[in-house]
Amino acid sequence: MKKKFFNFFLLFFVFTSSQLFAAEGDTYSFTWLDQDKEVYVLQNRKFRKAGKIHLNLGTGLTTSGAFVDAMTFQGRAGYFFKEEWGVEFIYAINEGEENATAQSLRNEGGSGSRPFRRIVDGYYGGMLMWSPFYSKINTFNKIIYLDWMVGVGLAQLTESNNFIEFTTSDPDSVDTQLTHTGLMWDTALKFYLNQNFEIRADLTVIHYKADRPNVNGNSEEDFYSNWDFALSLGYSF
Repeated sequence: MKKKFFNFFLLFFVFTSSQLFAAEGDTYSFTWLDQDKEVYVLQNRKFRKAGKIHLNLGTGLTTSGAFVDAMTFQGRAGYFFKEEWGVEFIYAINEGEENATAQSLRNEGGSGSRPFRRIVDGYYGGMLMWSPFYSKINTFNKIIYLDWMVGVGLAQLTESNNFIEFTTSDPDSVDTQLTHTGLMWDTALKFYLNQNFEIRADLTVIHYKADRPNVNGNSEEDFYSNWDFALSLGYSF
């Protein structure tokens, strides 16, 4: 009896073990999914980036600057020479204006208080992109494929500030426009719609050094950061 049980167990193990090893291209069919759907094993990348050029257009909000409300309009172009490594170039046009917080500070009790603010007009630059994280999520009977990417590079940023207002005490003075070179980094989630189209969410940050007025109306250098969060539609070919 023990020998028969052992032989049965051995045959069962040999038969089932042959089903446990899956190549990257293997697929599985789950009965609880729609019959037309296929689920790829985790190691397989259904959508690949290597050797492809991608273009993205999108818009979003500038989340930095206590005295400014601003939006960003971005265009991106990039190329991945390997699945994990690529390059990307970005060009952004920003539009902003003083917000209610700045206006209330100006009008507070007639004290003559003035907010110092910078309004970013736009920027452009390039980054080295790293994309080692690939994932797929099953939700509501739908498989969502995505990449998580990070990038770092340099950017040139143009901004307008009210520095002259502090040195001349003239509230009607014209803004000063300056250009700065700064460190740029980006983190992004890329959601694939199909082999060509995707939706992408980006947080793009630029750190730069610029002058600001002190209490005596003179200037001193300080570090500033511009944080833009944007959603874009992309196409790869």
